[in-house]
Amino acid sequence: MNMIVPLSSLAPGERGVVVNLHGGPSFRSRLYAMGLAPSAIIQVIGRYSRGPIIVEVGGTRLAIGKGMAARISVRKL
Repeated sequence: MNMIVPLSSLAPGERGVVVNLHGGPSFRSRLYAMGLAPSAIIQVIGRYSRGPIIVEVGGTRLAIGKGMAARISVRKL
């Protein structure tokens, strides 16, 4: 099933491949610097009702705000 969804909709333990980053040059540049680029495999480690979503990309854990996560499209694996 190749569903493309926002990163913010993945549950803990789910994985996806980054498809697109919806934002301006500074937004994209910031995400590229963190290793979040198209074709990167990302896994949600934790998400809480308040606070950021914890993800793992390339062996590194990152905290991403929910607004930012909503602008990252991923294809569910």
